[in-house]
Amino acid sequence: MKVATGKIVGGKVVLEGEALAEGSVVTVVAREGDETFDVSPEEEQALLAAIAQAERGEIVSWEQLREQLRRFG
Repeated sequence: MKVATGKIVGGKVVLEGEALAEGSVVTVVAREGDETFDVSPEEEQALLAAIAQAERGEIVSWEQLREQLRRFG
């Protein structure tokens, strides 16, 4: 799984950075206006730690995650 940022140009999503493979299935979550969300200080720290972990390349493949979910589900 990859996380990408982009914007709509001419009715299409244009991604910043590394392109995804042709035919990739994506989910788009769009903010509406000045919409925000609130998190606790603990949630913010967990989110920042997860982002740092992903930036270091410490990720789990979709296949590994799916297998872990099967074992715990």
